[in-house]
Amino acid sequence: MIRTAIIDDEPLAVELLADYVQKTPGLVLVEASADVFGALQRVQNNEIDLVLLDIQMPALTGIQFLKIIGDRCKVVLTTAYTEYALESYDFNVADYLLKPISYERFVKAIRKITFPDPGRPARESPGYIFIKSEYRLLKINLEDILFVEALRDYIAVHTTDGKKIMSLDTLRNMQVLLPASQFSRIHKSYLVADSKITAIEKGNIVLNNLLLPIGSSYQKEVYEKLLNFKP
Repeated sequence: MIRTAIIDDEPLAVELLADYVQKTPGLVLVEASADVFGALQRVQNNEIDLVLLDIQMPALTGIQFLKIIGDRCKVVLTTAYTEYALESYDFNVADYLLKPISYERFVKAIRKITFPDPGRPARESPGYIFIKSEYRLLKINLEDILFVEALRDYIAVHTTDGKKIMSLDTLRNMQVLLPASQFSRIHKSYLVADSKITAIEKGNIVLNNLLLPIGSSYQKEVYEKLLNFKP
C-alpha cells in the first residue's frame, strides 16, 4: 500500500482528495491537513510514500517543501496555478494536477507512480512527414518544424530556417499527422514543436524571439504536458 498524505490549506480540496485516495486501490490515507511542518517530519521519518501537495500555502510553499524533502518520497502537486509547472519539473514531481481535479485525472497521476514503465514501447516516429504544397508532396523533417499556423483554409508550416510552407489543409489534420509526444496544440491557430520552446512568458509560448499565445481552453493541457516533457 502507498502511504499517502494530503497537504492543503483548502478544506474542500482536502475533502475531495481524501475521498479520491480512499476509493483508489493501493492507496492508504495517513494524513490530510494543512500541517506542512508535521508532514515534513513524517517524510523525513520515512512514514509517507506519496504527498498530494498544494503550492500556495501560508506557512511554507509547495516549492519550498520540495526543496527540503529532495527525493525522499513521491509528490503530486495539486494547484489552481499554472505558472509553477516548469519550475516544479526541476524537482522531478510525479505529476502536476490543476484544480478542479477530476477523479479520472487523479487516477492517471497515480498510475504514473504505480506503473512507471509501460509494458510495450511506443512505435518510433519516422522523423519526417509529407505535406501537399502546390502541386507536389514535400518532405519535411520533424526536427526542422518550429510551429504550424492555421490560416483560414490553409496551414503554414514555419521551419527553423525561416521558411513558411503553405498547404491546403487543417490544423486538426496536422495534429493527427504529427507525433503528440513532440508537438502540442497551444491555441486554435497554433501547433508548436515542444523541443523548440524556450520559455513561457505571461501566457505565451516563447520560440526563440517569437511569442505565440496559449489559448485559454488549452492552458491546462499544455501545462500538464510540459511538466512531463523531456527534451
